Amino acid sequence: MQFSDIVGQEAVKKHLIQTVKDERISHAQLFLGAEGVGALPLALAYAQYICCENKQENDSCGQCASCRKYSKLVHPDLHFSYPFFAKHKEDTALNFIEQWRKAFLQNPYMGMDEWREQLEAENKQANINIAEAHAIIKKLSLKAFEAEYKVLILWMPEYLEKEGNALLKLIEEPPQKTLFLLVAQNQEQILNTIISRTQLVKIPKLKKDEIAHYLSEIKGVEPALAKQLAYLSNGSLQSALHLLQHQEHDYHNLFLSWLRACWGNKGLEIVSYSEGELAKMGRENQKNFLRYAVSMMRECALFKAETPGLINVPESELKFVSSISPSLSLAQIQEIITELEKAQYHIERNANPKILFLDVSLILVKILKFKTLRPTADSIIL
Repeated sequence: MQFSDIVGQEAVKKHLIQTVKDERISHAQLFLGAEGVGALPLALAYAQYICCENKQENDSCGQCASCRKYSKLVHPDLHFSYPFFAKHKEDTALNFIEQWRKAFLQNPYMGMDEWREQLEAENKQANINIAEAHAIIKKLSLKAFEAEYKVLILWMPEYLEKEGNALLKLIEEPPQKTLFLLVAQNQEQILNTIISRTQLVKIPKLKKDEIAHYLSEIKGVEPALAKQLAYLSNGSLQSALHLLQHQEHDYHNLFLSWLRACWGNKGLEIVSYSEGELAKMGRENQKNFLRYAVSMMRECALFKAETPGLINVPESELKFVSSISPSLSLAQIQEIITELEKAQYHIERNANPKILFLDVSLILVKILKFKTLRPTADSIIL
């Protein structure tokens, strides 16, 4: 994994490269970032750069023996630890290394859901057990085979509970030329004793245009659709890829047509949408459609609040926001958002989509056509 393979994160890449040039490599670092922003591939690219035999100005060479082994995740001085679903108490991460390599090479931005799909999880809880902690200590106590550094990349230390205390001494006083790279999503779920012994590297969310460029240039997605998915991804490439996997509809035009039918109180069209396209698009697409609808209404609220600097949507969506917002009050927008979020909640819990979308449609008719809003605390006369 080279830095050039990673989407965006130019400031983080520059910082990591500079630590190597300045010989300020901290032995224990915590790469902290939300799922899908690139924390895991950044940690691997950093390790590869450190161990590269022919470092370039801004990246590893990708051609030396070390880089070739790193690219296949088979370097003898590169070790991984990660949550797994132990069948026996003596199981360690090494028992699942082939599945790990396959999952990572397919998608370096994967989350726990994707990792779970690679394993026979059944109903077991993922964790990093005491046997794995002891295995880490044993592996890192040995001398390096080929590289100057031994590297351990520990993905999701949130799954280390009291077992993590067994690693404290090793993290605080590691053998010479040993590098710990922890990759986490939620700092609050990590043992404080581990956080205090690591140097924090924060990984920000990706920019929308970076995700859109990746989708259009690498995945061959139409530019308009790429922008729409990037907008919905909330800075996570993994979310954008998940949306792409289930993307079968033009959410923008579908939402616009549905909203017009509700606004015009067009009963036959409403029933047609509720029992037709909306009901038959599948649960993942229904969730994504409702997520898109909520996002659009929130942009309308920002437009009404006269905060154009906060609005960042593709051109077609901006035209929709600017044309519909003047006809709505903030109270109406809030009511619509509430109903759409409730619908998303019920879809996730397998509600009947025909009944659900018809119910939501009728509520939107009341809000848009007849301006019937639920009473608020301020409007109740005691």
